[in-house]
Amino acid sequence: MNLTEELKKHADQSAAKIPLEIQNVMKKAIKDLEESGLVANALKKGDTIPEITAPNATGKTISVQEKLKTGKVILAFYRGGWCPYCNLELKALQEILPQIEEKGATLIAITPETPDNSLSTTEKNALTFEVVTDKDNKIASAFNLTYKLPKELVDIYLNFGINLEKSNENISNELPIAATYIIDTDGAIVYDFIKEDYKLRADTAEILAAL
Repeated sequence: MNLTEELKKHADQSAAKIPLEIQNVMKKAIKDLEESGLVANALKKGDTIPEITAPNATGKTISVQEKLKTGKVILAFYRGGWCPYCNLELKALQEILPQIEEKGATLIAITPETPDNSLSTTEKNALTFEVVTDKDNKIASAFNLTYKLPKELVDIYLNFGINLEKSNENISNELPIAATYIIDTDGAIVYDFIKEDYKLRADTAEILAAL
């Protein structure tokens, strides 16, 4: 089963468990995001990325531009370790890491979660690639990927035990769209996958083909 199939399977299983009124709030949030025009203004193929430095799970500063000196870089923005779709994506990326590295590329995941939380995610999923903290979504905002969750959805998340204020150490209730990019050595984006629906992610076969 590929990543796309795994994501759909999880979405179908969740839909069977989650009350319809909650599903409707979630669907409306996705629809509102689609209608906001955010993705239309996000950085895409042909654009050049800004300077990116961020701390990894152990606090070491990682520079994307430094990594680009040795080859292409894959950037995977994800919402947090509390998101089951993000965990499925991270595990799938870990599985293709040897093929990514064979092609001379580097994989970096970017999350608004604190280093402590990203370390937990790294350990839980046995990740061996860099996971960096995008404090207050500054990097995601530079890519125009950041959006604010509606209060209804924040309350639903809290009832699910998901506290974004704790996870991200801020009160913005903002998240990045779960987007994937491939960056060429000159800083130009050569591949992008940006969907408002958090249940959709770039398939690993497509990422490898684009590399």
